[in-house]
Amino acid sequence: MASPSQSSKRSLFSLQMRKATKDVHAVSDALVNAKLFLALSNNAVWADGLLVFYEVFRLLENAMTTLKGSSVHQFNIEGLARTEAFELDLAYYLGVDWTKTYEPRESVVKYLMHLRHLEKTEPILLVAYIYHLYMGLLSGGQILRKKRIMASKLNFFTKTNGSNPIKGYSVTDFGRHSLYQLKQKLRATLDELALTLDDETKLKLLEESRRVFLLNNEIIKSVRGTTTVVLLKLLFILVVVVILYFCYLLCKNIA
Repeated sequence: MASPSQSSKRSLFSLQMRKATKDVHAVSDALVNAKLFLALSNNAVWADGLLVFYEVFRLLENAMTTLKGSSVHQFNIEGLARTEAFELDLAYYLGVDWTKTYEPRESVVKYLMHLRHLEKTEPILLVAYIYHLYMGLLSGGQILRKKRIMASKLNFFTKTNGSNPIKGYSVTDFGRHSLYQLKQKLRATLDELALTLDDETKLKLLEESRRVFLLNNEIIKSVRGTTTVVLLKLLFILVVVVILYFCYLLCKNIA
């Protein structure tokens, strides 16, 4: 028989959201790994990955700031905002004038239209996006950051702007704020909010949580530059194989 503490833990809404999205989350993780793995060694792919999520985070943060008195405003947690960090990174990779030629692609526009619709009709459902997207940055985003920094030191395919290897990672840098504490605060805010919600609203949030990953997948699929990176790496492998083959022939002739 489960203890009261175990039963209480299982009833936490954050765990229910995790369970409800387990399958679509796994698909999303696989897609991110397939697409953004290439970004570990290529700034253009990494920058495009940032670009597709920039508007999404900006809209959510605007909602958290302006919808005062709402449930969404409760998630305006100190240290969590990423809009300025996105802009710093995009300026680093794309140049300070990147906004002059920027236009959101179709998949991003579709995502934003859905978020704006929720903001006008059922803003509480934005909580699903806030929770999953920021948890993603605080968890998987940190893993990608570490791998990319390591790859940039080892892989000569990486092009760097300047000598500082840490520049261009503002989005995943939360400064003096503890990642653990931010995640705990995010979970606690969600679980405390859920205690005030009726079953119908909680069910809607669980359903919307699945849509978060489906929409994420669509914009991740649109990340550009991955084909070029693959071709460059294949070319590199081919060159290495050819060089090794000629070395083998040379050694054979000498012998």
